[in-house]
Amino acid sequence: MNVLMEVWQYILVFLMGSVPWIEIAAVIPISIVAGLNPFFVALMAFLGNLSTVYLLVIFFDKFQQWRSRRKNGQEQKSKRQTRAINIWNKYGLPGLSLLGPLLIGSHIAVFIGLVFGAKKHVTLLWMTVSLVIWTVIITLLSVFGIDLIQSIR
Repeated sequence: MNVLMEVWQYILVFLMGSVPWIEIAAVIPISIVAGLNPFFVALMAFLGNLSTVYLLVIFFDKFQQWRSRRKNGQEQKSKRQTRAINIWNKYGLPGLSLLGPLLIGSHIAVFIGLVFGAKKHVTLLWMTVSLVIWTVIITLLSVFGIDLIQSIR
């Protein structure tokens, strides 16, 4: 029964990692603080986030058609979208992919990149690299941060 509970916790990490705006930046530290294995937390959060990014890229054309019907030509930019556009204008797709997961979220970063005409396979490559980098950084900071806090006590 205990093994089932542990498997369920990692499934939840995967699911929460796939949710836009929660993603790896929140899931990894929370899960590590909760006592889960950092390697499996990082792996499941990464795979969860990456899976929905890939789905967004695969179904981008359908999503864009749905979005344009829903908006009915009334395009209003949010603060996140404005920030993404500024990053795109300054750094292009690599900058948007590398900064996006922390500043605006990986899903919005991918969407903005595709809207601005980035090729799907290049977008997937850059976002995969970015998510690997951020997963490693966030995991290491979480593990060492917890160790540091425990050593201070």
